[in-house]
Amino acid sequence: MQKFSTENNEGGVQFKAGHIVIAALIILAVLIVLFNSFTVVNEGFIGVKYQFGKIVGQNLSAGLNFHIPFIEEIQEVDTREQVYAVQTDAYTSDTQTVDSLQLKLNYCYDGTKLPDIIRTIGVSNVEQKLLVPNVAKISKDEIGKVKAEDLVQNRSTVQNAIYNSLKETLDPQGIIVTAFAIENLSFDDAFEQSIQAKVIAAQDALKMQNKTAEKEEEAKQKVIAAQAEADSQKIKADAEAYAIEAVQKQLTQSPNYIEYMKIMNWDGVLPQAIGTEVNPFIALGENTSSGNTTPNNSLAGNTAANGGN
Repeated sequence: MQKFSTENNEGGVQFKAGHIVIAALIILAVLIVLFNSFTVVNEGFIGVKYQFGKIVGQNLSAGLNFHIPFIEEIQEVDTREQVYAVQTDAYTSDTQTVDSLQLKLNYCYDGTKLPDIIRTIGVSNVEQKLLVPNVAKISKDEIGKVKAEDLVQNRSTVQNAIYNSLKETLDPQGIIVTAFAIENLSFDDAFEQSIQAKVIAAQDALKMQNKTAEKEEEAKQKVIAAQAEADSQKIKADAEAYAIEAVQKQLTQSPNYIEYMKIMNWDGVLPQAIGTEVNPFIALGENTSSGNTTPNNSLAGNTAANGGN
């Protein structure tokens, strides 16, 4: 009968357990390396790859991006549109003070120049080092070129001038200016009242101009109507004169034209009396009333007398 050594069995179990532990450690190490080899860049961001603190890659797109674990790392930079707002004071060219001047700048980073921004300024310092000094300075300079009244009435023109100046200054430094707005203008009460009074006066003048134009238009329409009536009467008179001239011409050429016109205009009804004798023939209508019997008797008597003669 074969005998197994207990010591050999225990040694084999320990050997197998050691292999399992080693295999587990290897798998764990591989998983750690794999998980540290990829970084997810979110939408609206770009990835910047560093190798021991040095930029070795830029503009990494959104999604899963590979890097060498423990040697390289990827950091996200927000490239979405951002807003910088500031409140300051300014003076116009006619020395009017603009109180509580509220400015708003919309901007984003230029991805191609982002490494330069990181190296020279730092993304976290962009606002303090680029936006704070430039937005206030350029805005005050442009506002100082116009009068207070023009600033109130033509705010959009001043806004566009500031916007263009900011683009010229910030675009070369990797800051893309997308919009600029002057959100609030505030002057002292006396100036605002004078502006309001002037606006009201301008509106009243415009109303008077509109009324004058309306009256002028009404007068023109009356003249046009009168002229049209005069033209109509002239045309009618010319037509009547032409008709008379045509009749006279026809009478000259044909003396019987009047008799022809009588026949053409006859309505077919016989006259009540015919003849020029002392006793003309008188036609009686069917609806002659009983009170008119005397003419009939007279007519009968005349008839009898004539018959007797």
